[in-house]
This record gives sequence, structure tokens and C-alpha cells, in this order.
Amino acid sequence: MINLVRAELLKIRSTRMWIGMLALSLGFSLMGLAVYVALAGVEMDGDMAIAPVTEPSTVRAFYASASGGVLFMMILGIMGITTEYRHQTISGTFLVTPVRGRVLAAKLISYFLFGAGFGLATVLVTVAVALPALAIKGGSTSLLDHDVPLILGGTVLAMALYALVGLGLGALIRNQIAAIIVAVGWVQLVEGILTVALPEVGQWLPAGAVRAITLTTSAFGGSGGLDTLPAWGGVLLLVGYGLAFAAVATVTTVRRDIT
Repeated sequence: MINLVRAELLKIRSTRMWIGMLALSLGFSLMGLAVYVALAGVEMDGDMAIAPVTEPSTVRAFYASASGGVLFMMILGIMGITTEYRHQTISGTFLVTPVRGRVLAAKLISYFLFGAGFGLATVLVTVAVALPALAIKGGSTSLLDHDVPLILGGTVLAMALYALVGLGLGALIRNQIAAIIVAVGWVQLVEGILTVALPEVGQWLPAGAVRAITLTTSAFGGSGGLDTLPAWGGVLLLVGYGLAFAAVATVTTVRRDIT
């Protein structure tokens, strides 16, 4: 199994796609952080767009922006399985290791580890930007206050588990373009609509789990109004989604014929 995991990690590193996805993940997260930095404490039409950095909710929002790039880890997970079908390298993989369950287990472990690495990189870059920004604007620069460790740790976990969600979705749909369109449409459109229109439903979606883990209760880091689960509930929910999609990836790949 260790050799299989090493082989899967080598597959990921052998292309530049992971670099592009990491760059997009970092860029997306930093764009969100830039919005908080620019608007924190700024009055617009007599009201503050975002609470000042002296508010714990705003400090948490600064660091929670690190989770904004989970979509790109999900896409990398999709490509990890659909590319094999697209180029028919999956046939050679299963000839070398006929027990498909072992191959899928190696993929799941590899992408979980890679996703955690993505999360760690995103967290480090976000902290490197958020700390001086908070210092300049007069906010807390302690990484131990306001549940910051929970938010940063939750971001790493979210990245890792979204990779499993991507693998499961890719194994289910198999067509790379279709799977990516579904992922982007779900994350950027469907979840957003459901969260606003049916907040009691939105809190049970993957994005709701991430909000719970990162203690995000509002779209702009204010006092908030979105329904969210407790942090531990968000962790369990996201783990549940990860395991469910991992099971989907395993079942669909083991039972289907390779065409």
C-alpha cells in the first residue's frame, strides 16, 4: 500500500496542474482576505460594511478566508480520477494492481494528504498576510485568541476532505468536463442559493460544514445571520461527506467496466 500511495503522489506531482490549482486556491483566498482588509470598519451609507478589526468576528473572518479555495482542491480531486479514464491510463493501473480497492484506497490516501498540504500552504500564506494587516488596522495579532487555531486547523481538514469529495464526484460522473461543471455550479451557485433561500438546509451542505468549522456566521464577517452548526458538528458533517464520497468512488470504480 505504501508503494501505491507513493505512486499516486508521484502522479499528482508529475503534472503542473496541481501548481495551477494551488495558485488559484491561494489567489481566491487572498482575494477574500483583501475584501475584509479593505472594508473592515469602513462606513458605507451610514453603516459599517464589516465590523472593525477590534471585533472577534472580524478577526475570525480574516483567517477563515483561507478556506475560500476549497473548490480548487475539489477540482484537483476530480481530475485525479477522470484524467485516468480520459487517457485510458486506468487500464494500465488496474493491470499492474488488479485489486481495484487497493488502487482506490491509495488514491484516497494520496489526495487526502495532498489536500492537507494544500490547506497548510493556504493557511500559512493567509496568516502571513492577515497578521500584518491586523497589526496595521489595530486588531489582535495573537494566533491563540478568538478560536484562530480551530479555524486554521479546520481549513486544513476541509481542503483534505474536499479532495475526497472531488474523487467521488469524478468517479461517479467520469466525464472530466461535466464533473468540473457540476462541481463549480454546485459550489458557486446552488449552495449559495440554498444558503440564502433555505438557511436551515444550507447549514447541512458541505459549505455549511466549512462555515461551522471556520466559525463564519455571516457573508461579510459581521454579527451574522446564517444558520450554522456547532464547530464539532461541522467537523463531523464534513468528515461524513468525505467518507460518503470516498465510498462512492470505491463502489463505482470497483463495479464498473473500464471502457
